[in-house]
Amino acid sequence: MSVGERRSMIVHAVLPLLVEHGPAVTTSQIARAAGIGEGTIFRAFKDKEELFDACTAEALRPDRVLDAIAEIPLDQPLEQRLAEAADALGAHLERMSALMAALHPLGRGRRSPMKGGRRESMNAMREAVAELFAPDQDRLRLPAGQLASLFLALLFSGKRLSLDDSPSTREIIDVFLHGALGAA
Repeated sequence: MSVGERRSMIVHAVLPLLVEHGPAVTTSQIARAAGIGEGTIFRAFKDKEELFDACTAEALRPDRVLDAIAEIPLDQPLEQRLAEAADALGAHLERMSALMAALHPLGRGRRSPMKGGRRESMNAMREAVAELFAPDQDRLRLPAGQLASLFLALLFSGKRLSLDDSPSTREIIDVFLHGALGAA
């Protein structure tokens, strides 16, 4: 196994432990979860901080959500495509939030090892969602990229509000597609 493969294997084993135990996770727990000896951890990573940074970078990567969005069948109604995308995006946000909350005691909630990657990640998600509008291109009021940006803004702000009367994903999609006004 190459060093890169070993690092990736350790990171994937550690992510659930970090969510469960936060920065208090022990090297013994890490080694057990990864099926390796404790010394192997430090041959792959300089220290736990470098490992935690690698875990944070992995959690922030949009690969899983982009793959999930790419698998959405374009022959479904737009409402269904957006609902599936919202589910995938929501799961991505939950994974990121859980890890950030677990690592918050270390001050990692405010800094990201990705640096400029956040913008690239958001642009990639916007482009993936924009593709979902392609089958309805002739009926769109705005360009697909702009609609994708609006949809992501509505979806992400709805997830962040956590108010007692926060709209459901279905309600966000309904208002997004049909507006705030009912039939006259």
